Amino acid sequence: MAETERVYTIPLREVKKAPRWKRSKRAVDEVRRYLARHMKTSIEDVKISSDLNEAIWARGGQKPPARIRVKAAKFDDGGVEAEFAGERVR
Repeated sequence: MAETERVYTIPLREVKKAPRWKRSKRAVDEVRRYLARHMKTSIEDVKISSDLNEAIWARGGQKPPARIRVKAAKFDDGGVEAEFAGERVR
């Protein structure tokens, strides 16, 4: 049973500082860090759904979205599951 459920719009502009071929991988790491910080858990406890991963990698490894909307649910054991919440935000 989920303890808390929230929808976040996560900015991914910092990803542009990474080398071109690492940007989508860095975006996934940024999503994990953002959710760990805002849901008050460790990075290892954040699980990203395949739909969210596919949304980040949709335009390839070099062009991730500038921001993405995520629905995060925190469970009693401290684990957080993140899934894609609709369309990419412009």
